[in-house]
Order: sequence, then structure tokens, then C-alpha cells
Amino acid sequence: MEPKTLLDTDVLSGLMRKTAGALNRARAYLADHPQLSISLVTRFEILRGLKAKQASIQLTAFDSFCKNNEVLPITDSVIIRASDIYAELHLRGQLIPDADILIAATAIENGLVLATNNVGDFGRIQGIQIDNWLA
Repeated sequence: MEPKTLLDTDVLSGLMRKTAGALNRARAYLADHPQLSISLVTRFEILRGLKAKQASIQLTAFDSFCKNNEVLPITDSVIIRASDIYAELHLRGQLIPDADILIAATAIENGLVLATNNVGDFGRIQGIQIDNWLA
């Protein structure tokens, strides 16, 4: 059985572009779980890109995706975890983008594995489980 997983923006983009590896992993995941899960930050990152491109067809499809799947909010516990992650990375001189810190904090606070191809950045974060759906 696939563990409950949060999709990073790059994995969701792969699904939207119908990348074979991402589609295969999503099918396997959905055999065990009723929905895919993303962070509210991923929703923002996808929306801003589609709106900047004025991609109305993809926007409609993405809105449908979000209605039919789980979009996890940024809660106070996520913010506290994100600030801890930031402080730790800052002390080590290994900062990553704030959006990635918020996505990682969302995964950790919800006890989820993070599906991402960005293993280099997310691998710097202690306590996160990573599964590369695009490898």
C-alpha cells in the first residue's frame, strides 16, 4: 500500500503535462487512496503560472482537480514548523525557497510523504520523507 503522500508542485505539473512516470505513480497511489493531496502553496504556484500564461483551459482543469482532491491549508502549526525549518537551514547556510519550506512543513505536520523531483533541496530538511515520482 502506498503511504499517504503530498504532491510537490513539480510532480503536479508532471501530472498536468501527462508525464508517463507521474501518471503511473498517481494511478498506483489512487488504487490505495481516494484523492491526491497538495498544499495550498502548490495551488498558488500552479495558479500563478497558469494565469500568467492566460491558460484558461488549463485553469478550468486545475480548478476541477482542486475540487476533486485535497488541498491542505497553511495552519498555524505549519507556520511554526516552517519557521523551525527555516531557522535550521539558515544556521547551516543551506536555505531553500520559502515556498518549498512551507510545502515541506505541510507534509511533515500532516504526517505525509512528499512526492517531489526536487530531492536536492528537500533532502536538506530533517524529518521529511521523500518519494521521487518523476525519477
